[in-house]
Amino acid sequence: MIGIVGIGTYLPETVMTSAEIAIETGLPEWVIRDKMGIERKHVGDPNVHPNEMALYAAQACLAESGVDPAEIDVVLCTTEEWREYLLWTSGIDLAYQLGATNAWALDVHARCVTTISAIKLAKGLMLSDPEIDTILIAGGYRLADLINFKNKHTSFMWNIGAGAGALLLKRDCAKNVVLGTHQIADGYMSRHVVVPASGTVQFPTDAAVAEDGFKFDLVEPEAMKGRLNEVSMDNWLQCVDEALRKSGTKADGSPYTRSDIDFLNCLLIKPSAYREMLARLGLTEEQGVYLGHIGHTGEQDMMFGIQEGIKQGRLKDGDLMTVVAAGIGYVWGAAIVRWGAADETSALQ
Repeated sequence: MIGIVGIGTYLPETVMTSAEIAIETGLPEWVIRDKMGIERKHVGDPNVHPNEMALYAAQACLAESGVDPAEIDVVLCTTEEWREYLLWTSGIDLAYQLGATNAWALDVHARCVTTISAIKLAKGLMLSDPEIDTILIAGGYRLADLINFKNKHTSFMWNIGAGAGALLLKRDCAKNVVLGTHQIADGYMSRHVVVPASGTVQFPTDAAVAEDGFKFDLVEPEAMKGRLNEVSMDNWLQCVDEALRKSGTKADGSPYTRSDIDFLNCLLIKPSAYREMLARLGLTEEQGVYLGHIGHTGEQDMMFGIQEGIKQGRLKDGDLMTVVAAGIGYVWGAAIVRWGAADETSALQ
């Protein structure tokens, strides 16, 4: 069994409210708040950087779990590519700053599905190498810096903020057990959401930056939105079903199904899509949390979802939690976690 023994998060103090976003976008506040689901979002303090935020979240995680940094074998760093420096090994820096002196590190990037990817990778590393017992997944996120409120094509990204999250996984842990994971990619949209002036195709020159080239943009907006509307929800649900299938069997030998899910931990999406997902999984709004008061922190949403679920009394010991996320590119993912003490009679794959 591989379980989650600690969680940590960090949020910068600076926030942007729905009223402030309405002023920036020229839209009514009720549209920002009710249709887009943005009550407020935390945005980056210029003096607090992404990997630095990851360190704060990791420290909180270790403090909660009581684990010494020297016990960590691997650091999977999920700090986004927009970070302190270009072409930088964030994970090695994070491990060093944390005091994880016995760990090697790897930077992992799959946009907002990265935490699920990292969990899958962590479980695979533990199963393949018996000397790996403890893995830290941690990262910082400050993509709020790259959002252009004047670009209506990227309105689905206006909820993007700043923050950090961390998870600590251990081998032979019968608590908060990670069961199955699954991901689906669709490369048709791989070049539809980009920061145009940010790489070798177009350098971020002063002129390009002045023309908002160093902000997210949506290429071929109609093609991308049409494709996304056509496949997104079905791909999410397929990921959930496949993750359930990979989760082994229950104590009575029967497979897990959607009817076994007790809690939805979903990245921040628009309210209508969130309600549709709840409905198609057979869940009520009391069986999930909506992060509109925090903002979208990318792949770090999972940790905030767990914390808010516990805080609001909606995620309880014994619950089967599904984590659902998607990243631009486009990739969808789901993970299944048995929260609380594990049923050791179940057969895990």
